[in-house]
Amino acid sequence: MRFARPALTLFAGLSLSLSAMALSLSDLSQGDATGALRSALTQGAEMAVDSLGRTDGLLGNPEVRIELPGDLGKAAKMMKTFGMGSEVTALETAMNRAAEAAVPEARKLLVDAVKNMSVSDAKGILTGGDTAGTEYLNRSSREQLQARFLPIVKQMTDKVGLAQQYNAFAGQAASFGVIDAKSANLESYVTEQALDGLFTLIGQEEQKIRQNPAEAAGSLAKKVFGLL
Repeated sequence: MRFARPALTLFAGLSLSLSAMALSLSDLSQGDATGALRSALTQGAEMAVDSLGRTDGLLGNPEVRIELPGDLGKAAKMMKTFGMGSEVTALETAMNRAAEAAVPEARKLLVDAVKNMSVSDAKGILTGGDTAGTEYLNRSSREQLQARFLPIVKQMTDKVGLAQQYNAFAGQAASFGVIDAKSANLESYVTEQALDGLFTLIGQEEQKIRQNPAEAAGSLAKKVFGLL
């Protein structure tokens, strides 16, 4: 009888240990899935920032290069054809340089958005479309990214003498419905185009990982996306 209390204590301790082990085992696949998704999205976000946030990152990539919008773009192409495109080239180069300068600001915000992803978010993303994770990042971080990008873009475009001419001309075009309101302001237009380019590259990386899990950087991501 003297040993009854220690035995009961030992039994209770073993029961608690087994319960804890069972809990971790039951949560393992869910934890793995969330961790794998976070790893893959972080990989895609950092790749996109590294690719675009450097000289010629946007300007040298035809897929995301920022050009003048709508009918302004059509006029720009005609001007270039007739040898009158030096001003257009200067403006478009400055637009892309401004965006390239702003892109590195996205790294921390995107990584934070990935870290803040809930288990429920992760489940929906894993079973969603090929770019479901990218769409989540766009929804959860775009407004903050706009706020970070805009002052940098404005600072860069202020150095360009053509910025005021663009805003005046584009503003008139917007009033006639030639271009939309966002495109009527140079800084807003460049910011939106930079973000579109950023999420385009993140989406491409997500698709690559889903279609070929070997592209994932970590073994956990390879394992989970391989099962998907």
